[in-house]
Amino acid sequence: MKKAKVKKTLAFIVLSLVVVGFIGFVEKQTLYKTFQGTEIDIEGVSGVYFVEDAEIMKILSQAFPDLKPGVMLKEVPMKAIETRLIGHPFVKSVEAMIGQKGILNLRISQHQPIARIAQPLGADGYITTEGRVIPTSTSYTSRVLILEGDYAEMLMDKGDIKADMPELMDLIEFIIKDEFWNAQITEVEVNSKDDIRLFQQVGRQVIEFGDGHDIANKFDRIAVFYKEILPRKGWNAYDRVSVKFKDQIVCE
Repeated sequence: MKKAKVKKTLAFIVLSLVVVGFIGFVEKQTLYKTFQGTEIDIEGVSGVYFVEDAEIMKILSQAFPDLKPGVMLKEVPMKAIETRLIGHPFVKSVEAMIGQKGILNLRISQHQPIARIAQPLGADGYITTEGRVIPTSTSYTSRVLILEGDYAEMLMDKGDIKADMPELMDLIEFIIKDEFWNAQITEVEVNSKDDIRLFQQVGRQVIEFGDGHDIANKFDRIAVFYKEILPRKGWNAYDRVSVKFKDQIVCE
């Protein structure tokens, strides 16, 4: 008799727990059919953030004023949100998804600046790893290779370095990927496609590079200048070094 009562009691408890759990599940499912808020995850570039959470939230509030907690999830314009945010100059990609708790999760990656076009009479611009020209950020400044010169300014108006002068992108990438040259070459002056000049961190010599082709060979000759000529002549012996002619080093 006692065993029967225990079994009935246990069955009642189990049934009660199932009912309570089901009710909680239904309530949760009802709750999570509506938009509950936004979480933003921005992937930094070397620890630097050119776009911040607050800026993203401001864009969302202005572009989607009806996106507030309580809106049905099916009414959250996911694709429109991605399209709007990808229009930000520093946003490279956006992935929008709704989490289990009704939270809109935004995963954002940034463009990475590798060079900066400096204009004496206009706003500067960054060149990204993809060769795109984007405006500088008001929040942060990235210490990168500087480009100057009339042709560099013209390329800024073009907006795509790879499309108009891919060899310049090859030169930039060669410099920044080499530890020594990345530290030594601080500025590239682009006057025309055939007139590129390099300026150094140490040494007053202007290096006449010529066009943007045969890059590795030209830097091999510049290395010869550093290793064999400067030790004998001294750092201030020359004002100009040219490697624009094939297999030649001209020092004046």
